[in-house]
Amino acid sequence: MTTDSNKSALLQGQRVILVEDETYVALLLEEMLEELGCTVVGTAGSVEDGLLLADAIETDAALLDVNLGGQDVFPIARRLRERGIPIIFATGYGSHGLPGEWQGHVVIRKPFLINGILTALSAALDPALTQKQAQNRAAGGA
Repeated sequence: MTTDSNKSALLQGQRVILVEDETYVALLLEEMLEELGCTVVGTAGSVEDGLLLADAIETDAALLDVNLGGQDVFPIARRLRERGIPIIFATGYGSHGLPGEWQGHVVIRKPFLINGILTALSAALDPALTQKQAQNRAAGGA
């Protein structure tokens, strides 16, 4: 069984790109990520800036707001997927707000809680953890 302390240990030193168009939300997320032991290696508030980050920054994961000022974040997500970077989508609609191409990716729902970010990043960075969580749900566990 994976505990929160095991998840926190997994996140220590992980480099994360953050793409969020609302400044206050981006600052809050950055603070939460740092509290979890991550290093935010780049932030962007637009698709254009996010694409530059996706091409130039060495990162272990990316946290992407699905809607950036009315534009979908998916061009950035495609670029990151090509590089093999784990993606966590942030949206107020949950996984139902994602097109079919992105179903199955880790999603965190707004409003954000630090434990939700911990769980989402841990699942994205450790595919075995995602599989265990799915098996637990199928077996009626937590």
